Amino acid sequence: MLIKVLTVIYVLVCVGLIVTVLLQSGRSASLGVIEGGAQSLFGKKKGLDEKLGQATTYLAIGFMLFTIVLTIIS
Repeated sequence: MLIKVLTVIYVLVCVGLIVTVLLQSGRSASLGVIEGGAQSLFGKKKGLDEKLGQATTYLAIGFMLFTIVLTIIS
């Protein structure tokens, strides 16, 4: 029963991670090479991109933890 519940949560985390990565704007979406490079150097992401970046980080950590837990349990 525990493995089934963890697997369902794991699948939801996987789908959420996929969605957040696909919703982020790419590096080529900026105005130019110089501005894109400065953005990655100084970390100036605004609004939705910043929230999606944080969500991606948390979902990736959850993905890794669920992967380890499910591997140990099985």
